[in-house]
Amino acid sequence: MDDKKKILLNIWGYNSFRTGQEEVIDNILYRENLLAVMPTGAGKSLCYQLPALLLENQTIVVSPLVALMDDQVIGLKDLGVKAERIHSGMPVYKRTQIWEEFTNKKIKILYVSPESLMRNEMLSALKPLNISMFVIDEAHCISKWGSDFRREYELLKELQNHFPEAIISAFTATADEETRADINNKLTNGKGKIFLYGFNRPNLSLAVQQKTNNWKAQLLEFLVNRKNESGIVYCLSQNLTEKCADFLKLEGYNAYPFHAGLDTQVKIDTQDKFMTEDNVVVCATIAFGMGIDKADVRYVAHVSLPSSMEAFYQEIGRAGRDGLEADTLLIFGLQDLFQRKRFIDMSDAQDSFKIKEHKRLDALIAYCDSATCRRQTLLSYFKETCEPCGKCDNCLNPSQMIEGTEYAQMVLSAIYRTGQYFGSGHIVDVLRGVESNKVKVKGHNKIKTFGVGRTATADFWKIFIRQMVSANYLLINIQRYGALQITQKGETVLKGEEEYFYRKIEFKTPIKEKRIKAQTIDADTLDEEKELFSALKSKRMELARKRRVPAYIIFPDSTLHQMLLHKPQTLEVMGRLNGVGPQKLEKYGDSFLNVIKQYTNNLTDG
Repeated sequence: MDDKKKILLNIWGYNSFRTGQEEVIDNILYRENLLAVMPTGAGKSLCYQLPALLLENQTIVVSPLVALMDDQVIGLKDLGVKAERIHSGMPVYKRTQIWEEFTNKKIKILYVSPESLMRNEMLSALKPLNISMFVIDEAHCISKWGSDFRREYELLKELQNHFPEAIISAFTATADEETRADINNKLTNGKGKIFLYGFNRPNLSLAVQQKTNNWKAQLLEFLVNRKNESGIVYCLSQNLTEKCADFLKLEGYNAYPFHAGLDTQVKIDTQDKFMTEDNVVVCATIAFGMGIDKADVRYVAHVSLPSSMEAFYQEIGRAGRDGLEADTLLIFGLQDLFQRKRFIDMSDAQDSFKIKEHKRLDALIAYCDSATCRRQTLLSYFKETCEPCGKCDNCLNPSQMIEGTEYAQMVLSAIYRTGQYFGSGHIVDVLRGVESNKVKVKGHNKIKTFGVGRTATADFWKIFIRQMVSANYLLINIQRYGALQITQKGETVLKGEEEYFYRKIEFKTPIKEKRIKAQTIDADTLDEEKELFSALKSKRMELARKRRVPAYIIFPDSTLHQMLLHKPQTLEVMGRLNGVGPQKLEKYGDSFLNVIKQYTNNLTDG
């Protein structure tokens, strides 16, 4: 057995490496620079902690958060590894003591923040120690194209100049192609080897809902039967985290807010509860959860729109790190989109950066609009493919699809005839026959496709194009400032070799006319019918477990309430209840009908 496998067994207690770990470790032991992009739960930290014990001299790990440093160091010490951290949350005497131990080589691995590391006095003090390796954890923070850009991280590009003999290894769970290139160029002048181990997290279920005026009810529906599980609810603002946590507390959940404006000790206490208790839900802004090694987070919900696909992937990745089933829900509204766009426009960044951030946001909107498998849409953004997952909301409850090959060919033709150099706004103008200055200057009012789609609204075309992007018939080229380009799949539609179907586009929520009008159930009725309600919920849970989906996917509580009120005895009547469509009637109608019939028969017999 070689040294690295002995350490793996004797310190971590594992007989074998996970996928990709040994390859990355070997690269470090060959003293080669690298960037490793590995999905959450793949064991990134071991990839640098283990070789750090085999390298001749010491290792510095750069970490973005105090809580992350504490968790990593506590875990290593528990394994008997000589590791420590230095950060602003520690008393001065303790920092001084740890630094003396490190300079005397009594500590093998030291965790620091980028701000601490890149001070001139720190760099000067480290040079005589001949540091073996610098590890950049959460490396997407170094890139302005990443989801958590930290200007302090950008200073780390100087490390290669200060320590030319040291290994530079960077790790992150998410980075698109441009972000990977940016990280690699900054840290190693593009000379580091890039390891990419895939983005698929098959244990996560994915769902998106349009935000209604009562997002709290939508969140509660998702959290039904989850009071004994750990989870995270992401919010856009500090104020919203407070409101969300207060609301969930009133509903009986062990909920806490977490944001930058809270007292440091409050944040420490909240994180400690989250890590050590089994039923804590934290309502947080985006920083919470970064690097936290809590394996049993069973759900992540967003009640606000994330900033990009990378940010979304990073945040949902904090669920199901143990490989067991976990659920995610994104509740998305138009106001969220306006706020996100405003944040980008109001930043002091260069125009080129703003354009690319808008396109990243557009990709997330395309995911929300997707009528196809969510997992396929998510992975396609990272240039990966998979079979339909069978467990996301689109796979379980497919949207009404309409044949739209002619519309698709109009879009594809407009993109093709304008050279595949323009974004959706310009393409929509061409389709609708709008003679904007740009259209006239480029001569696009003279092409054959000009005005062919004037009978549809601009909003229709924008959503139609977003759906084509999400289904991989078109792609958004960020390198060309968001130009729409035709994929190989799109070419087959343009040539008439394949039909195109799109999800029905509705701009106003229609009033659903049901033969049985939905009624609100009161507390007295619920109490009187608690036996039947319990039986219906048990049946729902049984079906949900069989299908490995959240219970609300089968039927929300509001639909179970309609069953309590009307007690249907036939499938025909069941199908007239609010919330029971044809597909769900076929899948689940008999199961719930039998529960109701058994209950009413027992009453009659009694």
